[in-house]
Amino acid sequence: QVQLVESGGGLVQAGGSLRLSCAASTLRTFSSYDMGWFRQAPGKEREFVAAISWSGGNTYYADSVKGRSTISRDNPKNTVYLQMNTLKHEDTAVYYCAARLMSISNMTIPKVYDYWGRGTQVTVSA
Repeated sequence: QVQLVESGGGLVQAGGSLRLSCAASTLRTFSSYDMGWFRQAPGKEREFVAAISWSGGNTYYADSVKGRSTISRDNPKNTVYLQMNTLKHEDTAVYYCAARLMSISNMTIPKVYDYWGRGTQVTVSA
């Protein structure tokens, strides 16, 4: 059974930074998977944050985090990261990691992903 485990969330002041990690230890061919980060705030739909292709050669960001966040991956460690800087109160949400077998289709849509983690809470105090 595929497990994606997020970590690194927490409470941070506005303007601060966090690095989220997603460990995909049960994905035998992690390097064959595109990876994404999504978030969901209370009362809102799940929204795209960032994604990275299987090779790491292509990255995508939501406009809301572009310039403040960096997605990266370490294939030998089966881990994907999301570095978030200059955090804002509106970044408060549960952040989810997602994986899908490599594809050329749009990476910003939740339904294209095959596996999801349970999420990690990020709270940014104003």
